[in-house]
Amino acid sequence: MRKWIVIKKSIGETPLMALNRWKKGHPAYTSMPASYAGRLDPMASGKLLVLLGEECKRQKEYTGLDKEYEIEVLLDAGSDTGDALGMVEYAEKESKINFGALRKALRAELGTHARPYPLFSSKTVHGKPLFLHTLEGMSHHIEIPKHEERIYRISERGIAQVSAAALQARIADFLAKVPKSDEPSKQLGADFRIDDVCASWEKLFAEVGEGTFTILSLRVACGSGTYMRSLAGRIGEALGTRALALSIKRTKIGTYWMGWWVKSL
Repeated sequence: MRKWIVIKKSIGETPLMALNRWKKGHPAYTSMPASYAGRLDPMASGKLLVLLGEECKRQKEYTGLDKEYEIEVLLDAGSDTGDALGMVEYAEKESKINFGALRKALRAELGTHARPYPLFSSKTVHGKPLFLHTLEGMSHHIEIPKHEERIYRISERGIAQVSAAALQARIADFLAKVPKSDEPSKQLGADFRIDDVCASWEKLFAEVGEGTFTILSLRVACGSGTYMRSLAGRIGEALGTRALALSIKRTKIGTYWMGWWVKSL
């Protein structure tokens, strides 16, 4: 029997949905305990490491593994979650890429930095996750904890201009995949506030009209616990605008050392 598996999680799947799909095709593991060694947001995709059986007891040995992501950063739009599944606002500008400024912004992200946890994260503060404090409008009453984020390398994969109409069609397809949740802990902001989020995107596209957007495609090698949503926002800020993570795909899990992946799951 396997000690661990790496499964591909699709956009719109929760980690549990992805695991149940895998177990359905592998009935010998149906009743076996399983735990994640590094979660993925429901609207992110890519590799998800799952420990099986007795290996679940060694979870701490796996959660610190390095990660690689391919992300798209949408300029001139920001959201409260840092990605496209948040309440979005238009920056009221059409940014043109200054390559010198972009490379300076990416270099500034390299290394180890103390970063606050995103307000929409599952980090527990005073007995409940930050996203609940935020949805209750109480996040300003607590001290947001910080953690270390480490980025080894960021490489540019491409820069594209997209029309507002094309982006609107893509966002509609993306939001149509948002999973439903009947978990009691998720009732505040149920179903990811999908109706309000859709309305905020409709307002943005009404403001933009026939404008265009810039999308940066990046590959990021980083330490465990590095939030791509937060990275996208910081890049936008460094470029004098707002930004969000339009897509997030985890492509590698393993150990990154001296510019090379010496172990990859």
